[in-house]
Amino acid sequence: MSLSHTAAEYMLSDALLPDPSSSRAKGLRLELPSDRLLKFVTVGLPLFLVSLAFAREFSAGSQISCFSPTNFTGKQSAYTDTACWDSLIHHGFDAEGRAITKSLWALKVFPYSLLVVAVLMYLPYLLWRYAAAPALHCDLLFIIDELDKSYNRSVRLVQHMKKVQQASAEPEQFWEEYERARRERYFEFPLLERYLTCKQHAHALVFIYILRNLLLLLFLAATCLYLVFLHLNIFFQDEFSCSIKTGLLQAEPHIPSLIPCKLVFFSVFQLISLSVGSVYILLIPVVIYNALQLCQWDKGLLSVYEMLPAFDLLSRRMLTCPLNDLNVILLFLRANISELTSFSRLNAVSALREATANKEDIDTVIDFMTLLAGLETTKPKHQ
Repeated sequence: MSLSHTAAEYMLSDALLPDPSSSRAKGLRLELPSDRLLKFVTVGLPLFLVSLAFAREFSAGSQISCFSPTNFTGKQSAYTDTACWDSLIHHGFDAEGRAITKSLWALKVFPYSLLVVAVLMYLPYLLWRYAAAPALHCDLLFIIDELDKSYNRSVRLVQHMKKVQQASAEPEQFWEEYERARRERYFEFPLLERYLTCKQHAHALVFIYILRNLLLLLFLAATCLYLVFLHLNIFFQDEFSCSIKTGLLQAEPHIPSLIPCKLVFFSVFQLISLSVGSVYILLIPVVIYNALQLCQWDKGLLSVYEMLPAFDLLSRRMLTCPLNDLNVILLFLRANISELTSFSRLNAVSALREATANKEDIDTVIDFMTLLAGLETTKPKHQ
């Protein structure tokens, strides 16, 4: 008999989780994988394409090619290219023959506008990092620590129950005391339960998270509209007529009134704008999905932790609206599941519970540990 008792003690001691390492606080992920992907693409893509555009500009030299008259010297042709690039004004005629002008200056500032787009896309990340991430880090660190401690408390409670049962002269009286303790919720951990319940009534994290996604959605839509505007108004005109008869050259008779010019970089800017616009349109459903996942509870994670006694009461309160801070915390707990050491243990217990013939014998991890410790021979059935 002593051999079985010793084996049970070793089994229960091995079931305890090790003390958390100091690197847990540094290893917490304060961004969901989809949010991290959105940040990388929305900020990195325009920066990458702008760097290519600037590299081509520096390597190719002039971004414009004007067809100067044959009697122009080399310096005059260079001056024509520079003057037309500085003005970027198309001189033409409408259907009635009246002179009209159209500014193409948006092409010159297009690379810099993409830099502004990258900065705007980074603003929602800064909002989350400085307005929500510190509080979320404290919540995750406390809840993960308490969840692991709750599991350890359950194992230690079974260790104590085994010692009391061995020392008890009347096993039936011991199990009556055990059943009374279950009814009066002595096995629950009120600090964790009340903390999570309190988070159900807080809305700071969920407000900032929704605001972050709304800002990102607004900036994506604004960028797409800006690119559509450029394509409809400017990006179909790679040739234009330039006038250099201004200032001191206005009275020169040998200078033509209009000089045809062609934009060398035009196809590159078209490709860049199409790439950015296409990718941003594809990312809009991802942003909407990130916001909509707050409309339902993560019952998969909760179903595993219902093996802890503290989650019985909490699961019955999950009938309220999921738009609260607790739902946000659950999403980030799922993203930090590798830091939650007790999850794999409880997941295995839940799987074994489904495979057990008498499922009514296992309600919590305490019941499972009592069965493993060999206390099932005298343990009464739960009604």
